[in-house]
Amino acid sequence: MKGYIHSIETCGTVDGPGIRYVVFTQGCPLRCRYCHNPDTWKMLDGKEVTVDEIIQDAVKYKPYMKFSGGGLTLTGGEPTLQIEFATELFKRCKEEDIHTALDTSGYVDIEKADKLLKYTDLVLLDIKHIDSNTHKDITGVPNDKTLRFARHLSDIDIPTWIRYVLVPGLTDKQEDIEKLAVFVSTLSSVERVEILPYHTMGVNKWKELGYEYTLKDVNPPSKEAIARAINIFKKHLKITQKVVA
Repeated sequence: MKGYIHSIETCGTVDGPGIRYVVFTQGCPLRCRYCHNPDTWKMLDGKEVTVDEIIQDAVKYKPYMKFSGGGLTLTGGEPTLQIEFATELFKRCKEEDIHTALDTSGYVDIEKADKLLKYTDLVLLDIKHIDSNTHKDITGVPNDKTLRFARHLSDIDIPTWIRYVLVPGLTDKQEDIEKLAVFVSTLSSVERVEILPYHTMGVNKWKELGYEYTLKDVNPPSKEAIARAINIFKKHLKITQKVVA
C-alpha cells in the first residue's frame, strides 16, 4: 500500500499525547486562508512511500512512545483524502501496539471514514468555524461534513480533541465562539479543546508558491483574546474536559 506524504517528524509533542511519530500526508481539499502548510495542498507534490517503510521506521521509536504515552499521529494536508493508505497504516500500528491519532478537518464522508476510525484511538478534529458561510469563506468549503463527522465521533464514542484556530477579525467573535462551545458541549466523546492562536509562520511559503495571502495585515491574537475564548469554552464544557491554548 502506497501513499503520498509531505514529511515525517519523529519526536513530535504537539499533535496528541506523549512523544509522537508524526506523518504529514500530502493533499488537502480545503484551502484555509491561514494555512501554514500550503505546500501540502497538491497530493502529487509529495513523496510516495509504502506503509511498510513508515512502520519499519516508526517502530524504532516505540520505547519513547510507550514511556511517554505517545504514538503515531497522521496529519496533513488531510489524511482522509488517502483513506485506504491511512487505514492500512493505522491497522499496522495497532498490530504493533502503537497508539493512533488522526488529525483531520473532518471533511470526509462517514461511510468512508468508518473503516479508518476502526483503528483510530484519538481524533484531533479541526473545526474552522461554526457558521457554514464563514467556514466556506475561510476554507473554500461549507462545514456540514465536519459537524456531521463530529457528531458521529460522539455517537461511536471515539476520544476527541477539538482544535480551533483563533484569528483576529475572522474567528474571534464572541457569539461565534459561544455557538461553537454550545455545539461542542453536546459531544460526549470530547476530552479536550485546544485554542490555537493564529501565527504568520507560513506566510513565506505562500509567497514562494505564488499564492496570494489575504491575511498579511492580521496579527496574532492578544493574551486577553485567547483567555476570553478559553473562558467561553470552560463556561459550557464539563469540568473534566480540558480547555488549553
